[in-house]
Amino acid sequence: MIIGIDVGGTYTDGVVYEKGRIEKTAKKTTRTDDIKSSILEVLDELIVSRKEKIQRLVISTTLVTNIIATGGGEKTALILLPGHGLPHELYDISENTFFLGGSIDFRGREIEKINENEVINCLKTVKSSGIKRIAVAGKFSNRNNKHEKIVKDLCLKYYPESSVVISSEVVNKLNFPRRAATTYFTAMTAKEWHTFAEEIKAALKARGIKAPVDVLKADGGTIPLEKSLQIPCETVFSGPAASTMGGAALTMDNKNSVVIDIGGTTSDISLLIEGNPLYASKGALINGNYTHVNAFAVHSVPLGGDSLVYFEEGKVKVAPYREGAAACLGGMKPTVTDAFNLKYNLNIGNPEFSHKALYELSISSGKDIDVICDEVVEMVIGTLSNAINNMFKEWENEPAYKVWEVINKRKFIPDRLIGIGAASKAIIPVLSEKMNLPYFLHTYSPTANALGAAVARPTLTVNLHIDTAQRIASVDPGGIVTVLEKAENFQLEDAKNLALHFMKKFGEERGMADYINDFVFYQEEQFNIIRGWDRVGKIFDIEVQISPGFIPEYKGVVS
Repeated sequence: MIIGIDVGGTYTDGVVYEKGRIEKTAKKTTRTDDIKSSILEVLDELIVSRKEKIQRLVISTTLVTNIIATGGGEKTALILLPGHGLPHELYDISENTFFLGGSIDFRGREIEKINENEVINCLKTVKSSGIKRIAVAGKFSNRNNKHEKIVKDLCLKYYPESSVVISSEVVNKLNFPRRAATTYFTAMTAKEWHTFAEEIKAALKARGIKAPVDVLKADGGTIPLEKSLQIPCETVFSGPAASTMGGAALTMDNKNSVVIDIGGTTSDISLLIEGNPLYASKGALINGNYTHVNAFAVHSVPLGGDSLVYFEEGKVKVAPYREGAAACLGGMKPTVTDAFNLKYNLNIGNPEFSHKALYELSISSGKDIDVICDEVVEMVIGTLSNAINNMFKEWENEPAYKVWEVINKRKFIPDRLIGIGAASKAIIPVLSEKMNLPYFLHTYSPTANALGAAVARPTLTVNLHIDTAQRIASVDPGGIVTVLEKAENFQLEDAKNLALHFMKKFGEERGMADYINDFVFYQEEQFNIIRGWDRVGKIFDIEVQISPGFIPEYKGVVS
């Protein structure tokens, strides 16, 4: 028995998947100030007394996404050691950015030593600003993290109250700006993610559940909860990833589909090309900064079924936020769902309550209820269709999208819309008609996020960089730098075998033994190092991955 739980900003959904079927589903209101209770409510409805049969539990959540998107993260200092190159003003990641001297070159050699007094003075400024979270990133620290470690040690010595994250321990890849941004957002969200993880553990302990717990990442793969504590930034867009995987899980075919997850507060849009999620080739874009977080190409619109409908400045408007559930479901104010409920006679909840809430708005606005419903529908459908069309312009720049058009010798056209989420039943059919596209809704569409999380398999990417002249190998994840034995005889096949060695090591640590042999090499590069007329060494760059997908036993759901 596998359980998937999606902790959204409005609802917490759950599914039980067992023996090829969804045995049970649950949907409860998320208590943002008490996540433990939200999870317990869902668990209690799902499992009753069958806890001993749980083999695996997977959680997806919008927690990190919401912290960053709403500006709710605690103030965080970003200390950069950029070396020589771009002007400092181009590193526009944080308003609390500090620059230090010291330089490492692209081969990991120290060019300029770090000035410890400069670091200490910087820490005094950070401390006087009341900032307790610190992210440290040095250029080419993925080749040699000596300077980052010096800064971290000085932080612990002179500012022990602070919490420090260094980039080489978060992601050990090239592209300094992306690595710096990834480290910054990791430092910003680490404490909240730890609190969230503790609430999950407390909820499971309270019910005596001892099954392994995974978290869905932004790339649609899972990672053990304990490992996620090191890289909370990987869970940004976990919620949209769950809806994307949910859409694929419900359909299990090779059609081109736009997945639209219409939740209570936001609508998430993603793309399936021949049944496979489209990835963001440049990594997740967070607050205008590209990161090293592997993610689907997703976009969130601040519009959901619970979005408030109100009257202001002579106009009926739809707010980019919610003030409770739809009136037909027990809320106090009219929402998007209420307008669609009346307009299309959907009989969601109690339609009389939808009528009552919109009638009160009609009295205050002087507009007929039918007119209000028409205007709300027009605004919602217009916003969503525009967002989808704009996303197509962004998707056109993704390699997988371009490859499809080259292979098929025609412009990409989606075959359908896939509706996910609580409000999809109300909105997707109308949007489908507007966009002249067929739509797909399933019995389990309202809880498809939880399904997508439940049946997603673990993923792991290992990046290996070898410099035989310096006799070193550096590995991501983990920021491991190891001395290379017999470097002078190293060949490409040796490099690949070493990458697989680390893949096996990390995989076993993450409980991925069943997937270790399901690997693919995505990069195999070899360069000679020449001095004068002689070759003095080689550089190898290897990337091997256990790709996202579904667990082997999942073959689709029964309608």
